[in-house]
Amino acid sequence: MTDENPQAGQGKMLPKREQDLFKSVIKNYETKQYKKGIKAAENVLKRYPRHGETLCMKGLILNCTGKKDEAVSLVKLGLMNDMRSHVCWHVYGILHRSNRDYNEAIKAYKQALRIEPENLQILRDLSLLQIQMRDLNGFVVTRHTILNLKPNQKINWLSFALAKHLTGDLRGAVSVIDIYLGTLEMNSPELARGYETSELAMYRNSVLAEIPDNTQEALDHLEQRKDIVVDQTSWLNAKATYQMDLGMYSEAEETYLAIMQRGMTEDYRAHCGLMCALLRIDNKTCKQAMALKATETLATLKPITAEQKQTLLTFYRENLLPRFPRSAAIKRIPLTMLQGDDLKDALDVYCRKHLTKGVPSLGPDLRSIFLIEKDGFYVHVDDPVDVKTHPLLKMIVTLVDGYIISLSSKSMFPGDVEEQPPSTTLWTWYLRTYLHEICGEYKAGLELTEKALQHTPTAVDLYEIKARLLKLGGNVSAAADCLDKGRELDKQDRYINNQTTKYMLQANRDDEALERISLFTRHEGNPEQNLFDMQCSWYELELAACLARKGDLGRSLKKYMAVERHFEDFHEDQFDFHTYCIRKVTMRAYTDVLRWEEELWGHEFYGVAAEGIIQNYIQIFDKPPKEENGDVPDYSKMTPAERKKAKAIARKKKKAAEKKANQAEEQNVSKVVSASNPKKAGKVVASVEKDPNGEELLKLDPLEEAKKYVATLVKNAPNRFSTWILQYDVSVRRGKMLMALQALFKAQSFDAASSELFSRIVDFAQRPMPVEDGKDAVKNVLLSEKKTLLNGKTINDVVSQAAVNTKTDPLTCLTMRIEVAKALVSLKLGSVADACSIITDEGMNGRGATIENCKKAVQCLDQFGDAAVESKKKWLLSVKDKFPLAVDIV
Repeated sequence: MTDENPQAGQGKMLPKREQDLFKSVIKNYETKQYKKGIKAAENVLKRYPRHGETLCMKGLILNCTGKKDEAVSLVKLGLMNDMRSHVCWHVYGILHRSNRDYNEAIKAYKQALRIEPENLQILRDLSLLQIQMRDLNGFVVTRHTILNLKPNQKINWLSFALAKHLTGDLRGAVSVIDIYLGTLEMNSPELARGYETSELAMYRNSVLAEIPDNTQEALDHLEQRKDIVVDQTSWLNAKATYQMDLGMYSEAEETYLAIMQRGMTEDYRAHCGLMCALLRIDNKTCKQAMALKATETLATLKPITAEQKQTLLTFYRENLLPRFPRSAAIKRIPLTMLQGDDLKDALDVYCRKHLTKGVPSLGPDLRSIFLIEKDGFYVHVDDPVDVKTHPLLKMIVTLVDGYIISLSSKSMFPGDVEEQPPSTTLWTWYLRTYLHEICGEYKAGLELTEKALQHTPTAVDLYEIKARLLKLGGNVSAAADCLDKGRELDKQDRYINNQTTKYMLQANRDDEALERISLFTRHEGNPEQNLFDMQCSWYELELAACLARKGDLGRSLKKYMAVERHFEDFHEDQFDFHTYCIRKVTMRAYTDVLRWEEELWGHEFYGVAAEGIIQNYIQIFDKPPKEENGDVPDYSKMTPAERKKAKAIARKKKKAAEKKANQAEEQNVSKVVSASNPKKAGKVVASVEKDPNGEELLKLDPLEEAKKYVATLVKNAPNRFSTWILQYDVSVRRGKMLMALQALFKAQSFDAASSELFSRIVDFAQRPMPVEDGKDAVKNVLLSEKKTLLNGKTINDVVSQAAVNTKTDPLTCLTMRIEVAKALVSLKLGSVADACSIITDEGMNGRGATIENCKKAVQCLDQFGDAAVESKKKWLLSVKDKFPLAVDIV
């Protein structure tokens, strides 16, 4: 060892032997030969223990082996020893990037570039982080610098074009692509027909199409590049879109027919475009139709005239059906436009065909055409009250009942001479059971299901629909047992196993649920850890909700936050595409991924997890968990020696309790794994997890934590009604009345008739306004906007009018009836008996009369005290009459 420590940043290089060793350290790091790399680094450090770059590289390798704390200290030490080395700053940035601290990594990379401004590797790493963090202006500058340094590489041109595109400089992006193409020789393979050339041409075309009022140029370019485009379906779709934008309806019609000719007859977007072209629909409506999903079309988007329907029906019957006689979509779409006897005849043919084939999804397929008009658009009918009154239901029930009578008596459909197999009768019963389900006739549905099970006891689908009926009928535990029985018939069916798991969780049987789902996880280790590794979000969300119902809020928070970590991983996964997609020229797909990632935190699953976390923290704030201090001695009354001894005893007890809990966890894991694979019994080692029960999460400030998640939802899911309801719930508890008021106005713009909104308006109106010094302006704004919120009325007038509306409309949702009754009692408007009558008189006949809402009504009546005893008895009789299988109603 010597005191001389050469530092590259100071212009003092290592001797040749150590320099070769240092190069081998870098090579071993790049080839992931970490042990050799550490050994080589230690050989350098034996002679030069303060060599900054070697210390940093050793720390980087240790970071890859999981020794993060030691790695951080080594890299910081190396950086302190050689602050002028770009290698040290680069390594420091890589370390921050591995810890997902991207902002600090960017700072380190920029510092490295101040020392070595033309280092391509650092520039590339910086550009990756800039696109990851959406620092688009910085991304443009960095990619331009790389392009100037290496203009002979295709990836640098395309990356710079992409940077221009993402910053909104669309003409600049097109210009960069054109300049790159101009650098190629005439016979270059890059200009010949091929996948990469095709994708680049289509990407340039998509950028042209984004330029405002530039559709004609995009269409002309598309025609010019037709010969080199490989993806003809995308080419045709783009052409049809441009033609529709330009009003070239006849040409668009031919293009959509060409798309279908290529085998896209089941693509409902193609059908939407064709329908818009046939009817010469305006551009705005056409875009709305093209944004529809699943089996939705223009005919299910909004009402169209009888003449327009006839035009479409004639075209489908005379043009499309002869060309594509085997297309299911072409046979189904007319069902959404036919009426009267024509619709009944078409439904008859459609149902007979699918019943003969044994299609379990026929019921949901037919339900999707149960539509009603609302505000100029069609909406699907969901509530049993609305389903029962829909004219289409009566038509289908009449047909299905006729099938059952005829098949049961002579094994033939009515008016048919062909004998049907017994399975046709089974699937007809199945369809009729589904119709009972959507009408809320659970008892009749169960009776028919039992009949079908006697006929074919091995049909797994029957157990599933029976379980759904039991669950809707109020007995989730029996539903889980029913599904489990069906699961036993086909243990290789992952779907039925997952459904069983889901129902068991909803029945609060989480241990059994874990046993079931572990049948399809790896048969070693902790099944819950395996599920986390597989990012099984639906299971974690159901388990979190189950634990919250059982009062285990710590573990519930852990499971919700596991889903949050999955989304952080999804965000991190972008790194895999930043270089790959540009290198492979999949530019269109890459931009789609980037746009999807920008909406990642607004995804439904993340929303459910965030809402669960917020609700748990609100519950913790409202009802703080009691601290178990019964066994904790009073240290204040002890001498120092006694206090020391008592604390030592307390530590031993705590350690013993933790050891016992870990042993119990290991036994539970072993039990679950041995149930799924007996050969592995006794060979399972449970992974050690810090804070498995979420005890540390319970110690955090609940409102501060809830505020963070609400802010995320407000930023990323502002169009979701529940976001603003949660914003209100958190804001009022934090005393932020202006934010609470804003949340109410936002929620009102989405669903002014919501019972959740009504209850919070009542709550807000009864809260005292702030009276602190300096808050006069806030108070004045609140008083002024409060009048706007209540439409200039008092809260008593609003609640009284709501009570009148509820009494006059027998279909008023049960949840609204509950909230109106609560408001009447809290504001002392009338007697408790009057409030109870709002729930009991017509509550069971209106919308939203599910078993969950019925239980909420019972809880509401309980809150009213002795004055509501008779009303509660009356309500329980009504609930038992509609839900005879329900349990735990009270």
